[in-house]
Amino acid sequence: MAAKDYYNILGVGKNGSDEEIKRAYRKLAMKYHPDRNPNKKEAEERFKEINEAYAVLSDKEKRKQYDTFGAEGFHQRFTQEDIFRGFDFDEILSNLFRGKGRREFRFGGRSGFDFGDFLGRQGGYQDMGRMPQRGEDIAYEIVISLEEAAFGGEKRISYRKNGKMEEVSVKIPRGIPSGKKLRLSGKGMEGRNGGPPGDLYLQVSIREHPLFSREGDDLIVEKEINFSEAVLGTTMEVPTLEGMKKVKVPSGTQSYTKMRLKGLGIPHFQGEGKGDEYVKVIVKVPKKVTEKSRGLIQELAKEGI
Repeated sequence: MAAKDYYNILGVGKNGSDEEIKRAYRKLAMKYHPDRNPNKKEAEERFKEINEAYAVLSDKEKRKQYDTFGAEGFHQRFTQEDIFRGFDFDEILSNLFRGKGRREFRFGGRSGFDFGDFLGRQGGYQDMGRMPQRGEDIAYEIVISLEEAAFGGEKRISYRKNGKMEEVSVKIPRGIPSGKKLRLSGKGMEGRNGGPPGDLYLQVSIREHPLFSREGDDLIVEKEINFSEAVLGTTMEVPTLEGMKKVKVPSGTQSYTKMRLKGLGIPHFQGEGKGDEYVKVIVKVPKKVTEKSRGLIQELAKEGI
């Protein structure tokens, strides 16, 4: 079953204000309330979705979690009890239906719709405070080097939990891209009333490298050569993640030519093989020349070079 898109259910954008969300909820709840749609299963299901969406998007912390982890990730962390915890039906629906409590709403003399039965509640939501509750997740940024991203390995990190510093070992997969999230199960906040702990989510950022830039799984490195080397050809040493490599530069190479070093890039994340390294050749033009050099260049100019 596909995860629910709460913004789509209420018909608001992801940047919608609290007031826009409230207005959208009020309009839809009035339209699909079962007392206005007796014996219409589709309207009742729609009404359930609307209330579930509003229970999340009207709560700042739940909305933040929903926006951070997405619909699917959110539903892996929050049960139905979690979603409706703290959602005051009495206050919200009383305002919506002009003073009627959650237990009864009447339209045109028809008998009211029982919201308690609608939610399948037994004993009331007041009992939920004693139910096992899963601990909150913790989000943390981890900064690694390009070499760590390429080759992977294990890294020891510290993060704050309950006002104290905790240490944990993290396995960095080979080829991990920047922005990827790593999940450490059970390393989040402790649960309540015997509930399980939350998880620790590490968002990976890759530190800028002094030599290489990364484009997907390819690496780009710039290498300068002299004008004469570009004209006559040369052999140059180029840095790679595996050490220095000798590369032949053919005669007549133009500035900004890219030379491909196959398989010397970043390993494919969760796959076989590697990207490539590209050497961007920059033909260096001297800012100052000696009189002798100037004379020689002038002679070359006469030859159209």
